[in-house]
Amino acid sequence: ETLLGKRVDYSGRSVIVVGPLLSLHQCGLPREIAIELFQTFVIRGLIRQDVASNTGIAKRKIREKEPIVWEILQEVMQGHPVLLNRAPTLHRLGIQAFQPILVEGRAICLHPLVCKGFN
Repeated sequence: ETLLGKRVDYSGRSVIVVGPLLSLHQCGLPREIAIELFQTFVIRGLIRQDVASNTGIAKRKIREKEPIVWEILQEVMQGHPVLLNRAPTLHRLGIQAFQPILVEGRAICLHPLVCKGFN
């Protein structure tokens, strides 16, 4: 039943690749994962900026990937670091916090010197 792991909210799974243009404290987060992780914050931002009047309209704007959604997502991500974990976490380098940066594609990008901790 839980052989392949349990599903939890506010988490994502992807492969990692080298992102040589990133700083040590940054990670490249794919747009698909970022919008899922920060969806509640983006919905709140859309309602606060009067772009949407309720959560249903806000979710539709997110599904349609309107440009204002990406602007609000950028603002939200500035104050929220993400934790990256490489199972099994046997030493402290297995889980680290990073400042997320939006990237295209489906892989999480890391600085080359940080990749060693994630094997």
